[in-house]
Amino acid sequence: MRLVTASTAAGLVVAAIGLPAVGGTGTAIVSATEELNLAPEELVEPPLAEASAAYDAEGDRIAQFYAEYRKAVPLGRIAPVMRTAIVAIEDSRFYEHGVIDLEGTARALAKNLTSGRVSQGGSSITQQYVKQVLLNSASTEKEQNAALEASYTRKLRELRHAMAVEAKYSKDEVLEKYLNIAYFGAGANGVEAAARRFFGVSAARLDLAQAATLAGAVQDPNRTDPNLGAKARGLLLQRRNVVLDRMAELGRITPQEASAAKARKLGYKGVKQPNGCQDSKYPYFCEYVRYELLANPVFGKTQRLRSQAFKQGGFKIYTTLDPKAQEAAEKAIRKHVYASDHALASEALVEPGTGAIKAMAASRAYGRSAARNEISYNAVADKAHGGLTGFQPGSTIKTFTLITALKQGMRIDDGITAGAGYTAPGPASFKTCAGGSVGDPSWTVTNDEGSPGFKTLATGTWGSVNTFFMVLQERVGLCETVETAKSLGIKRADGAKLREFETFTLGINEMDPVTLASAYAAIAARGTYCAPMAITKITDRYGKSTALKPACRPVLEPEIADATAHILSGVFTKGTMRSVGGIGRPAAGKTGTTDGYASAWFAGFTPNLAGAVSIGDPRGSQRYKLTGVTIGGRYFGSVQGASLPGPIWKDTMTAALRGLPAERFTPVDEARFGGCDRTCAPARQQQPDEQP
Repeated sequence: MRLVTASTAAGLVVAAIGLPAVGGTGTAIVSATEELNLAPEELVEPPLAEASAAYDAEGDRIAQFYAEYRKAVPLGRIAPVMRTAIVAIEDSRFYEHGVIDLEGTARALAKNLTSGRVSQGGSSITQQYVKQVLLNSASTEKEQNAALEASYTRKLRELRHAMAVEAKYSKDEVLEKYLNIAYFGAGANGVEAAARRFFGVSAARLDLAQAATLAGAVQDPNRTDPNLGAKARGLLLQRRNVVLDRMAELGRITPQEASAAKARKLGYKGVKQPNGCQDSKYPYFCEYVRYELLANPVFGKTQRLRSQAFKQGGFKIYTTLDPKAQEAAEKAIRKHVYASDHALASEALVEPGTGAIKAMAASRAYGRSAARNEISYNAVADKAHGGLTGFQPGSTIKTFTLITALKQGMRIDDGITAGAGYTAPGPASFKTCAGGSVGDPSWTVTNDEGSPGFKTLATGTWGSVNTFFMVLQERVGLCETVETAKSLGIKRADGAKLREFETFTLGINEMDPVTLASAYAAIAARGTYCAPMAITKITDRYGKSTALKPACRPVLEPEIADATAHILSGVFTKGTMRSVGGIGRPAAGKTGTTDGYASAWFAGFTPNLAGAVSIGDPRGSQRYKLTGVTIGGRYFGSVQGASLPGPIWKDTMTAALRGLPAERFTPVDEARFGGCDRTCAPARQQQPDEQP
């Protein structure tokens, strides 16, 4: 008789379970019957939102990103006791009934019709799964409301979908899908995320008390969210004990096991799950990767779609970051610049021949705490990768005037007489690439370093003589120098066009360490420029991988790059870095100090690694200059390229390259560039790890 009653009630208004009577019992049944259509309806099941993760070059995770904290796992990686607990409390006859539980449906229907309100639910696990899919699929508020509305129409739609789901999947498959989509509270979607968030364990390692807690949480996760405080935790504890009693009632556990589990405390740990670059150990590199992905049309036509795919797609992003090089850069910066200093030091390391960014470090932490002197932008990158305007690189740009001279046939010992000051001969002394004329006869360039007189390409570079490079740029051409710089990837950090004035060679265009390091890496690669590269491979949730290859192109004749490296190697032994010294292996580089000591740089390279270091005051480098300042506990009357950036670079490269073979630069073509046997032969090349 009980089964007949249940079947009859279910056959009339099987979808009405859990809903209030609309206009009286008769009206409710008629309304539902009119719309009754029990043909299965295919359920569109979009992939679940899953976290994406980024990994360093050694395969260790450095960051994860998610809109919903979830990690889908197969049923075999969910503890059997968790499966038992959820079935016991949500749908105890799940493995015995069809699409709906007729007994449960009739029981709940009778209760709801007599009370005139929703007092008892009757949805099966399959129906609950359908409801969650429809809710998660909703992209508008209207669709969300439709997925939650208390109507027979919604219930019938869910039932038709449930029929299709049960025809398509086994019971175990349905349970797996439900456990991966259900929300448990505390920001945890799916049982794996919940296990880690609540208890710091995987779903496979849940014990009885923990499983009962999570099973109890799904009924009203917003009410029992343990993050809401003591009251919510008390409610969750009550729900856990209800689940344990139900499991004992069904014979799934013994009364003694239930009592022992109920005697335990809630045990909520609230394990924080990192989300975004602010939680990454390497936030500046992480931000670079994030901006690269957001700009890649592979992830969607618009930035909004790309961001959604990035945070929900479950991608594995493999990067170029070298933990050893990163540690070397961070340690070197910490040694010389304190996080509490007004001055900000930044460094990027780039691999010649690939453009792979090996490290990005800065002296301040990434964040928004003014009290901790944090910064909320990418101090190592350009604006397109989360940075700001950068700092003027000063004399490091003289290298591109040097290269232009070598391209035009000048030899290493060819020289120019430079005075103590340089004034443009006239307003049309320099031609821009747009065909305009620039030159300010009323302003005189003087020398911060080096002495006037006759200077060769080598000695003028070693001494970083401003007036020499002004005359040299006048000779080889402003536009020609600009074009050389552009070919090596030089651009402004703010994305604007390079400012073409006669002082271009003195480094008036603000830029970032990644850009400058990549340009110098091209010299180390014998004239092959490679665009900065942070990502090597991306694997989607289905295991499909997309490899990203270096974007490289030859921009200089190898012999010109060799001659440039040859001259720049003398900076350590005969030039502005001689007081700092070398790194115990072949290296080349150039100091950079801006007018009035607004900022200071060093950019240099070995055959297998390039790096650039900048330092300036982010409050405004022109207003807060590096004069009369204390940095890293030391007082500086003025900060030059060799004062801080040079030593940071030296310490970084020494540590980053320790244990690796010392590669040598290709010897200069003396027949073409001449003079090296007399005036610019470098000192004996030191051996690996030899003290300079």
